[in-house]
Amino acid sequence: MNQNNTQSNTDAHKQLSFLKRDAAPGSVKPWLLVLMHGVGSNEEDLFGLAPSVPANFHVVSLRAPNVMGQGSYAWFQFGVTPQGQRVINQEQEAASRQLIAGTVSALSQQLGVPPERVVVGGFSQGGIMALSLLLTQPQLVQGAMALHSRLLAEVLPLLAPADQLQGKQLWVSAGTRDQVLPLAHAHAIREQVQQLPLTLHYAEFPNAHEITPDELAQAMQWLQQLSA
Repeated sequence: MNQNNTQSNTDAHKQLSFLKRDAAPGSVKPWLLVLMHGVGSNEEDLFGLAPSVPANFHVVSLRAPNVMGQGSYAWFQFGVTPQGQRVINQEQEAASRQLIAGTVSALSQQLGVPPERVVVGGFSQGGIMALSLLLTQPQLVQGAMALHSRLLAEVLPLLAPADQLQGKQLWVSAGTRDQVLPLAHAHAIREQVQQLPLTLHYAEFPNAHEITPDELAQAMQWLQQLSA
């Protein structure tokens, strides 16, 4: 059953709005996959992937908190300098990351799914947030999926101690023709996380800034193996 859940902005334990697909009835020890969309989109975007997600997963697609326009949201605003450097709104990023953490934690408790069976994932800016959550608050999740994303330099000083990342899982995929977040960003993620005691699955696809059927199929196979 789909569910749209909105919490009051004044709630100290504020949660983000989301859409939800329950795990198949009778799933033994179900998992939870929390998805996050890219900038300018909304929760309906990645919720469209739900039919492809293994049936033993609850699927939740979150809406970012910063309104850009009608049906258009962002996890944080950013700009690009004349030199091509990306500059983010650090306050918005930190606030979004905290909201995501609170929502993931609350969903984990409400659904009875412990952190060792929780995966966060996202596309583009949503993948940035998934990766940031895994690296800074690994106690909340077992793994993350970052599709066509990048690692924020602003998050590096906040990395959790290495022993807390032990055994965590990370999927990173990128497009060789991606002009929005070029392949170099994925290479930078790979270089950074290879220094950490987590398990990285890295894949490149001959696509642009998009999730193609082949990429989706392989990502879902990774999820299936993770939850087997």
